[in-house]
Amino acid sequence: MKAIIIDDEPNAVELLTLRLTQKCPQIEVVAACTSSVKGVAAIRELRPDIVFLDIEMPQMNGFQVLEAVEDLSFSLIFVTAYDKFALKAFRYSAIDYLLKPIETNELVEAIKKVERHAQTSKEQVGLFKQQYANNAKSFPDKIALPYQNGVTFVVVSEIIHCESDDNYTKFYLQNGQCYLVTKPLKEIQELLEERAFLRVHKQYLINLNQIKKFVKGDGAHVIMANGQSIPVSRLHKEKLVAHFGWL
Repeated sequence: MKAIIIDDEPNAVELLTLRLTQKCPQIEVVAACTSSVKGVAAIRELRPDIVFLDIEMPQMNGFQVLEAVEDLSFSLIFVTAYDKFALKAFRYSAIDYLLKPIETNELVEAIKKVERHAQTSKEQVGLFKQQYANNAKSFPDKIALPYQNGVTFVVVSEIIHCESDDNYTKFYLQNGQCYLVTKPLKEIQELLEERAFLRVHKQYLINLNQIKKFVKGDGAHVIMANGQSIPVSRLHKEKLVAHFGWL
């Protein structure tokens, strides 16, 4: 697989090139650019399979590079310094990223994801850009869900509940569809708990706006809009009751 690196920090470019050479022999770095303008030219000429792209750069930032390229016929991995708003935006859009300084095991895992999934789509980039620009002051209507064969986009309010399945999560939607997503429930909880979602059981995360009925007692549970019965553990029962002010 052909790769291009675009980052205005020469040391970061050199280190990433070295790590790829040593740990990812299936990847050939065909261009390493410290100029975003030269990076655009390299993408157009060399047509890479993967682009490692910094977000904040002089002349053109990462978003401007992608706009200049237009045709996203490659997998995209953003390389960036730690930014809590950026991390949330990455998770909403399901775009792969690496934090500086890059850890070898994280790089290897990112390459494995690229090999499993389809190319990055314009809709993913648009969703990421929207959330990144807002600095998490507002939330996008949609969320990107990575599954075995690619990425799908769903409206957050139409998610009824999520169910843990080992290191995967099942998403149940209003239209009856179910998606098995390659993310653990804990990560989904961190992303959606500010969006009226609540963890009511070690196995379940529910949309509070999709609750139809709450049954108290020893076997406390909620009935969701799709008729699904979800158990409520003692640990999380008080949070649920407090949220609605139930007696």
